[in-house]
Amino acid sequence: MAAVQTALRDRLPNRRKFIDGWYADGTYGHQNLAAAMDEGARLYGDCETIFHSDTRPGRVTLSALHARSVKLAGALYALGVRQGDVVAVQLPNWIENVLAYQAAMQLGAIILPIVHIYGPKEVSFILRSSGAKVFITPDRWRNIDYLDRLSRLDIANVEHVVIVGSDIPPGAMSWQQFEDRGTDQFPRSTAGADDPCLLVFTSGTTRDPKGVVHSHNSLIAANKMYTELGNMSSRTVTLGAGPAGHIGGVLNIFKLFLTGSGTIMLDNWNPEDAAQLVEKHKVDQCNGTPYFLSTLLDAAERGGADVSSLTRYMVGGASVPASLIVRCDGAGLGACRSYGSTEVATVTASYIGDPLEKRANTDGRATPRSHIRIMGDNGEILPVGEEGEVAILSPQMFLGYSDPALNAESFTSDGWFLSGDIGKLDADGYLIITDRKKDIIIRGGENISSKEVEDVLATHPAVFESAVTAMPDSVLGERVCAFVMLRPSQSLTLDQVRQHFLAAGIAKPKTPERIVIIEEFPRTAAGKVKKFELRKQLKDVATA
Repeated sequence: MAAVQTALRDRLPNRRKFIDGWYADGTYGHQNLAAAMDEGARLYGDCETIFHSDTRPGRVTLSALHARSVKLAGALYALGVRQGDVVAVQLPNWIENVLAYQAAMQLGAIILPIVHIYGPKEVSFILRSSGAKVFITPDRWRNIDYLDRLSRLDIANVEHVVIVGSDIPPGAMSWQQFEDRGTDQFPRSTAGADDPCLLVFTSGTTRDPKGVVHSHNSLIAANKMYTELGNMSSRTVTLGAGPAGHIGGVLNIFKLFLTGSGTIMLDNWNPEDAAQLVEKHKVDQCNGTPYFLSTLLDAAERGGADVSSLTRYMVGGASVPASLIVRCDGAGLGACRSYGSTEVATVTASYIGDPLEKRANTDGRATPRSHIRIMGDNGEILPVGEEGEVAILSPQMFLGYSDPALNAESFTSDGWFLSGDIGKLDADGYLIITDRKKDIIIRGGENISSKEVEDVLATHPAVFESAVTAMPDSVLGERVCAFVMLRPSQSLTLDQVRQHFLAAGIAKPKTPERIVIIEEFPRTAAGKVKKFELRKQLKDVATA
């Protein structure tokens, strides 16, 4: 990871003038997250966080969380973790997850959240490429046997495995054994505010996930943006529905200490529970995908729960139907579309006072101190109304990818991030995302690489060639659809595909949910599959 940090620091001069401006206006500071969370524990120590879980429920004050996490930082130090080392965590939204995050910050380590659905193939790659020293995981949760997955991991670099649960395999330690090593005698973090503190992997256009590296300042800036957009304070009550391995879930954890808002953390999305929690605790803010929002409304209508306190719901992470925003408006809920990514958490957002037409049909305006350009194929800046690639400059922006080869193609020479998304700006500065250059499927907020799914399909004996693309879905936003050319005299069913992906150890949401057998693909003159035509077929069918 040291080489990665050096490479990322070398990139900073390309955006130095912007960084200097963010320091000048107070968006950036010299405080790392350890110091910011120390301050938050002092200011908001009595603020409570509720962990809603069938497995590991809890209720704890920020001061109690902080005291335990400081001791756990000493436990990490006793295990050999030093400033700049990577601590990997694949946990749901449990108390242990929050403690691990803050402990890593106290020590100056880099936290690596891993999406809970990732299987042995993805987790092995992430742990190996990150060089993680410690891996924290459950024994079991819901229908996932993490110990079975652990036995199939290729992770020789990991020095210590910590299990949250009662079934501890040989060579691992229990969470209690880990916490018993706790001490406040360890060197506190001296990390700079522009140093890496978070490494989170997201599916890319290539087979393997991409490592996104954030600094203390970029995460603090993202939380400041949430505070400004939602007028958040210690009186605010938020529902933390985002999965722990996503950037939204990460920000929910740091937001506890940076804003002091009361928070209910969900380890699993259950819309009936969520509706009851909103009513009981008078939740007024939440961020989530269209799936979360639509099922919350359905559950409230079925069960009669009063969710009228929810005055701001920022919805994004997948394609947002305009009808969903209109439905919320009719129900008196303040729903606004937003656009962002792991690389830049929230690029645009609507405001409650914006016209319904803008909130329903656009992805909002640039968030405070964020800037958007629409770029042509030759790098020119396009005028209002023309479609092109969305380029972003924001204090929330990540430092770069952990694989240096990805950085050259991902930034302009003056430091703007090339998102890979296609969009246009209207005359009022509202962004409308229309397509993606990156071949990604966003299923319920999960990024799925089409190339990764195609690579697995290529190993099936019946498949000659495949092209995987997004299929519109009213609930999840998109699902995985595979267009397949078969080998002579072969057949293929959806159930056979499911069994093939299960045997390959691939996360279930990446498994195709529709198979379209095709005799010939539409192609460019160079022989590349015209995926936009395949997507149009699916869109036309969905519309019909």
